Amino acid sequence: MESSKTHFGFKQVDREKKAGLVKEIFSGVAKKYDLMNDLMSGGIHRVWKNKMVEEITFANSEFWLDKKSTRSEQSERMCDLPLIKGDGGLVKVIDLAGGTGDVAFRIAKKFRADGQKFLIDVVDINQEMLDVGKARAVDLNLFSDLKFTCCDGEKLSFADETFDFFTIAFGIRNFTNIDLALSEAYRVLKPNGKFICLEFSKVNDYFLQKIYDAYSFKIIPKIGEVVLNDRASYQYLVESIRKFPPQNEFKKMIETAGFKNVSYKNLSFGAATIHIGIK
Repeated sequence: MESSKTHFGFKQVDREKKAGLVKEIFSGVAKKYDLMNDLMSGGIHRVWKNKMVEEITFANSEFWLDKKSTRSEQSERMCDLPLIKGDGGLVKVIDLAGGTGDVAFRIAKKFRADGQKFLIDVVDINQEMLDVGKARAVDLNLFSDLKFTCCDGEKLSFADETFDFFTIAFGIRNFTNIDLALSEAYRVLKPNGKFICLEFSKVNDYFLQKIYDAYSFKIIPKIGEVVLNDRASYQYLVESIRKFPPQNEFKKMIETAGFKNVSYKNLSFGAATIHIGIK
């Protein structure tokens, strides 16, 4: 029987209340969310997100058929990719928990550089975050290629097998039911569609973990207090990272949702990790 309680950072709260509490946090930080990411990570979140976007590739892309690899290596790599034609057909992407558009804009830039037709659905439970993203999309002349939808990631309002790629960056740990969010990701992806998740994770070095913990718990909430007069939201942030499953455990959760060829790539010694799965 599922417990009526769940974690909200290090606190225990009623399951039905967590989504509202998370929503309240992001409503308060929406306008300075991206600035805070820069301040907290020293800008390295930009590198992590660029690495994530590099995972959006096509099975017939010449990028994967480099002359340095053997035919068997090429075949093995191809099996891990969505069987999508990058030849002018419309590619559909859902970027969940992507309200401010930071990841979606990177994806759009990549597609435009490749001459690829695309449509990106930016989905977030928080309308304030989406409003920031909409304004930025207009400024970047990307509004026609992006849609912004306020929607719960555990109950997506899209039909089965709608998208070629499903991306989510630093959002899945905030869900009340991560398994349900993964099931929804699987449902809305087309066959051979690709799931790409960037999330904070477990640093794989003991001494670096100690330094990371000290920075997280002493510095990050202080930045939130100084910049936004909001220490509590960033105290939740660092606590939520510690409550998220480590890499191998989350990999098993993705596999349980039905994904195949599941793998992950540690970034910055595991401070963040890219998790990948194919439907």
